[in-house]
Amino acid sequence: MDGKTKNRATTAAPVEGGRPTLKTIAFMTGLGVTTVSRALKDAPDIGAETKERVRLVAKQIGYQPNRAGVRLRTGKTNVISLVLTLEEEIMGITSPMVIGITEILAGTQYHLVVTPYSSAKDPLGPIRYILDTGAADGVIISRTEPNDPRVTLLTERRLPFATHGRTEMGLIHPYHDFDNERFAYEAVRKLVDRGRRRLVLLEPPPNLTFHSHMRTGFERGVRDFGAEAVSFHQVNIDHSLVAIRDAFEKLMRSPDAPDGVVSGSGSGAIALIAGIEAAGKKVGEDAEMVSKVPSDFLRWLRPEVMTMYEDIRIAGRELAKAVIGHIEGRPPETLQSLSQPEFQPPMARSAVS
Repeated sequence: MDGKTKNRATTAAPVEGGRPTLKTIAFMTGLGVTTVSRALKDAPDIGAETKERVRLVAKQIGYQPNRAGVRLRTGKTNVISLVLTLEEEIMGITSPMVIGITEILAGTQYHLVVTPYSSAKDPLGPIRYILDTGAADGVIISRTEPNDPRVTLLTERRLPFATHGRTEMGLIHPYHDFDNERFAYEAVRKLVDRGRRRLVLLEPPPNLTFHSHMRTGFERGVRDFGAEAVSFHQVNIDHSLVAIRDAFEKLMRSPDAPDGVVSGSGSGAIALIAGIEAAGKKVGEDAEMVSKVPSDFLRWLRPEVMTMYEDIRIAGRELAKAVIGHIEGRPPETLQSLSQPEFQPPMARSAVS
């Protein structure tokens, strides 16, 4: 028996205008509440036809499990929390990452909650809140530091997590990262191949792990390919576009002006281009540029710029897989991945005209 008629007479009609519940589905299908619940959980003793009917009704009425009830019964929230800074929104990272994560979560019981915060405030604040309130079963964090206190706290409290970026703490944890060292190294190669010798890097802020990765790749490329590094540490990719433009205009007007530029962000590249042009010079003539980008927007706006693509959507997918794997108890060393830069040559002017 799969409960097709059980409790049919005792299931009351749902209140109009209320949130769809298990009782709503039970009333509409003529099944018992227990049967409906077990059908939604894919219980083996419930027939396939009954499961399909229950799922169809649940989808039609927009039924969602009550998280408070789920938490009381199972101790789980079925929530993954993505903790992002406002800087990541400015750099165009948030939307593709959220899309990638939700593509993976769509086939699971988990829901995504985005927790934004300002990097100017305590980065542990959102993590403490999630831990103290039990607001999520797993957490995704980004902008990792070599010795990241969030990773320490999450590890100590045994809350599953994954990081967008690596650490240097000696702790093995799930992560997905972009190979920024290879990006910078290959960017130097491209510029030197085009005859550029005096190179500058717009780098990440020095407190983040990928600063050392990108700086290492840049400096190694300069050595290997016989170029010269021009100092440019007044600003980094976290500074305002106005600050980056003004600082680079000053550098381009100086006797130490570079003829090749590596930009660690697409939005930063726009500010660098503005600085070059404010100094009365041209991109592609007086200075060539290679930039890391999360989309094609820079290639469309300035086709003379060489770009290397970082697929943030794929990062979201990998991070979702990693945090779910951590929740399920898989070894963290099996939940680590590294994506490679995809070189995009300059677009022909005719392609965007």
